[in-house]
Amino acid sequence: MLRVMHMGFGELLIVFIVVMLVFGANKIPQLGDALGKGIRNFKKAQRDDEIDVTPQKQAPSQLSENAATAAPQQRATAEAKKA
Repeated sequence: MLRVMHMGFGELLIVFIVVMLVFGANKIPQLGDALGKGIRNFKKAQRDDEIDVTPQKQAPSQLSENAATAAPQQRATAEAKKA
């Protein structure tokens, strides 16, 4: 059987005091702002039916530059793993 637990005023007060001790009074507004933005973004993502997941195309010059810089990094990583 599923029981729903409700928090009373005393429990909420204890939770608030613990949050104040852990984060400090200066961080509480920032936490609230971040939580609000997260909820807003979540709701917006639920409303949007279409999500664009196609990768962006790169110009051929960018592809050759990325390949030129990736090869030495991969070799250095492989040599570091061997050592």
